[in-house]
This record gives sequence, C-alpha cells and structure tokens, in this order.
Amino acid sequence: MRVLFWYCDHFDWVPAFQALPDAAAADPAENENCVVAFVHIEPHDVEPESSGETKLVKNAKWLARKWQITNIILHSFTHLGEEKAEAGEARALLDRTQKRLEKAGYSVMQTPYGYFLDLKIQAKGHPLARVFKQF
Repeated sequence: MRVLFWYCDHFDWVPAFQALPDAAAADPAENENCVVAFVHIEPHDVEPESSGETKLVKNAKWLARKWQITNIILHSFTHLGEEKAEAGEARALLDRTQKRLEKAGYSVMQTPYGYFLDLKIQAKGHPLARVFKQF
C-alpha cells in the first residue's frame, strides 16, 4: 500500500469521468480542515495476513491528531504504483477502514469510487501537510 496524506484547508471535488461502469452515482462535495489519504491499494494489501489496513488507520489517526482535527477523507488513487488490487477488494478495504476510523470517533467520508474527479486542493506549506507512507 502506498498513501500520500494531505492536510487540506479545503478539498473539493466534482465527478468528471466515470471509470468503472458499475460505479454508483456521484455528487460533488466541499470539505474544510481535513486529512485526505490518497490510497493506492496493491494486491498483497487485500490478503488476510496483510497489515496495510491497520497501518492506514493508524497513520490517518496520527496525522489527524497532529492537526487536531477529526475529518478524514479516503480517496482511492491507483496512480502511486504499477500493481493494483482488484476494484471490489480495494473498495472493501476502504469501507472497512472507514468503519474503523468512525468507531474511533472520526468523521470519515470517501470520494466517489470509480470516478476521475476534478479536484480543488488548498493545502498549507508545512512539512506535515504532505506525508508519504509505503506499507
């Protein structure tokens, strides 16, 4: 798993192109003060013995605590590596991650799965505003 975390003052999206034919209808959204995880899920990440999901949860919580916020956005981003997990398995991992973060008291949402999005990102010029992790 590869994750590029951003702390964003604003992170907005508008669905631009439906990449998966069975993707659910998608709406635009505007968000403030959030940690956004651009998540690239690889085939080994969906294996039962993988610790990627737990590490994603822990790192998202760590960064949100650093910024003293509770808003986290999970964004499937299959452009950080060559190998990628099957779409259904990757989506299930993101859904489980969301539930775990919500259970820990975070407000979590996901960008529309199966879409390319027009993004509007406003992020601080701070060392903890962009953090890359590979698990």
